[in-house]
Amino acid sequence: MAHTRRAGLLAAALITIAACTGAAPPAEGAAQAGPRLTDPRPCPELTDVTCSDLVVPLDRSGKQPGTLKLQVATGNNTDAPRGVLLLLTGGPGQPGVEFYKSMAERLPKAVKDYRLVMIDQRGTGGTAVDCPTLQKEVGGSDTTPPSRAAVDECAQLLGKNRNFYRTADTVADFEDLRRALKVPSMTLDGVSYGTFTAAQYGLTYPRHTKRLVLDSVVPSDGAGALYEDSLHHARTVLRTACKEQACGFDPAKDLAEVVRRDDNGVPVFGMLVVASIIDPKLNNPNFRILDAIHSAAGGDTAHLNGLVAGFNDPSGTPPAKFSAGLHAATLCADTRFPWGGASAPVAGREQALRKAVQGIKPSYTWPFERKTAGEQGIPQTCLPWPRSVPNPAPPHTKLTMPVLLLHGDRDLSTPVVWAEELAAKTPKGELAVIEGAGHSVQRRSDAGARAAEAFLLR
Repeated sequence: MAHTRRAGLLAAALITIAACTGAAPPAEGAAQAGPRLTDPRPCPELTDVTCSDLVVPLDRSGKQPGTLKLQVATGNNTDAPRGVLLLLTGGPGQPGVEFYKSMAERLPKAVKDYRLVMIDQRGTGGTAVDCPTLQKEVGGSDTTPPSRAAVDECAQLLGKNRNFYRTADTVADFEDLRRALKVPSMTLDGVSYGTFTAAQYGLTYPRHTKRLVLDSVVPSDGAGALYEDSLHHARTVLRTACKEQACGFDPAKDLAEVVRRDDNGVPVFGMLVVASIIDPKLNNPNFRILDAIHSAAGGDTAHLNGLVAGFNDPSGTPPAKFSAGLHAATLCADTRFPWGGASAPVAGREQALRKAVQGIKPSYTWPFERKTAGEQGIPQTCLPWPRSVPNPAPPHTKLTMPVLLLHGDRDLSTPVVWAEELAAKTPKGELAVIEGAGHSVQRRSDAGARAAEAFLLR
């Protein structure tokens, strides 16, 4: 069931992502060579859909030569009455085109009125950034910390090209796509990291943005690098699940005992983040997550250890399915860390991280320890990442178009407080919280898909 409220008007401007150095994004309407879609062909296993390629410059400043070929899938209904719906996947690191069929099936009414378009964003899909050791160690995980050697290898493989996988570069690709489609504006629907790219497009090209659906919201200011809000939300998710199942114990208290005794906060947290995607109510009888936590607190850790190993297993995740290298390059360029932005010297980062972790109130991250915030994958990936050109701030500070912020109340990957905070800063924002749902609401919740369609067809 969706609980919807309209966000109020606030004077505070939307805080943009940190580290505003580097080249500014192209001005709206700036002249450039006309982009086009090339090599049209049938899309495998799709009807009435054409696949083609969008060729974009690797470096939009022109200093570094080279181009990237991005696969695009477009519905053949070019006369769709509501225009183009660009649906964006997450990560960063996930391809788009392979999800065309499943997302079209989730939004059947909207697809009749819109021309659905999906794109393999730069560094994903068939031309994905491939960092073999990092891929093997972390797969598609945000939370699994990689080895220093894996990060160093990835940075060396990318070299200076690591500077060209920022969100601003991807947003410029979307604008090239709009121009190639020859439409004056688009509606964008983003999931997870796709909410960030969609919002950044809206802040960069507001006149070309009709409306936005932001599903499982990533804040526009890059908040959550240390996952404090997710660690905090875990107690609510656990206790709500226990109440629904009448479990007869306090799973949050049990978890607190386990992670302090066994020093396994990061992998247990990673397991719960994945669970909030595939088992948000924690009631799947094949997993029995609450029972596993309770048994571990009593000394029998076998069940919990098995879940942790299985849910955090990176094997079988090739870069074409989720590029760990692209994930690292983008997050390390985009995110505000305790040491500052991507251009901060590597020396001193670890000290800044320790200070930030010590500044977190232990009660806020309970049942986890606050050190879990600093030991999980995002800061540990970017601690040794070489100095890079930061993601620039967009030219506008507030989303002025109609925006639906769609969220599951059990989501630990992108906790609901992130959506609440962005909704409060968005004049035409509507927040729909889907009870019992986790991450990627449109794909995994019928109520979420219907809420998105109702907004899109309004």
